[in-house]
Amino acid sequence: MTYLHHPVLAEAVAGATAGVHRAVDGTLGGGGHAAQLLAAGAQVLGIDRDPAAIAAAVERLGHAGIGYHTGNFGSGPALERIRDFHPDFILLDLGVSSPQLDAETRGFTFRPGAPLDMRMAADGATAADLLNRAPESDLARVFHEYGDERRARSLAREIVRRRARAPLATSDDLVNAIRAVLGPRSGPGDFARLFQAVRIAVNDELAVLAEALPPLREALLPGGRLAVISYHSGEDRIVKHLFREWSRACICPPALPRCQCRGQPLGRLEPRQPIRPTAAETAANPRARSAILRIFRNE
Repeated sequence: MTYLHHPVLAEAVAGATAGVHRAVDGTLGGGGHAAQLLAAGAQVLGIDRDPAAIAAAVERLGHAGIGYHTGNFGSGPALERIRDFHPDFILLDLGVSSPQLDAETRGFTFRPGAPLDMRMAADGATAADLLNRAPESDLARVFHEYGDERRARSLAREIVRRRARAPLATSDDLVNAIRAVLGPRSGPGDFARLFQAVRIAVNDELAVLAEALPPLREALLPGGRLAVISYHSGEDRIVKHLFREWSRACICPPALPRCQCRGQPLGRLEPRQPIRPTAAETAANPRARSAILRIFRNE
């Protein structure tokens, strides 16, 4: 599998890294953003939970000016590496990379015959494990909360009915269950949305993000920036909520007669509004169409 691809929102990220000296790419992927950072003269720490991505990045970028860590950016060892690195810039480009989506053996795709895997790393439960073992109520929650599916309960019920006859093993099994509930007019958009919901659940992506953002901000030097590119509404809600809270001087409940919290903002949004891909970028890379970049500058 090759990891060469065009990084999303490359120009916007480049604009945010002016004057950066020590940068963390917490989702190394194909190394596109890391290559930008190296070209700008920064020392880089590249992190990815996918060993194949690390191996591809080493082959592409070498070791000059860059170190590597295999693991989740929110894990204890990764956070320790980041704190010791003393970064003035941290980037998270969430979701899966194009090469991961294109590799049928990884099971992220709904193309026919792909295994129901969807793991970012080679350990833990697979998508097949989740679909075949999770209680109906848990499946309904996954489809509703992560896939914005109005018929989440019906889809969960259909999966439980089908797995009682035979375990779900391939993309075809999940696609057929979706079609049975959403009807013959369901198509790639529905499949992509619901496969993404399963992937988020398999990798516990939203919980990892919510838990990792505070210690990542704390690891930044004063004046450093934390930049997050999200592709899913749940991801963006977490980032938006935390960045806005950090930008407020007071976070006390309204009923308190006087401020008892930190009394000053931890930093500011920079810029105040999220950055989205241009029409030209979306035309060149359709997978960038849902990307949202938010940047927080640490005080």
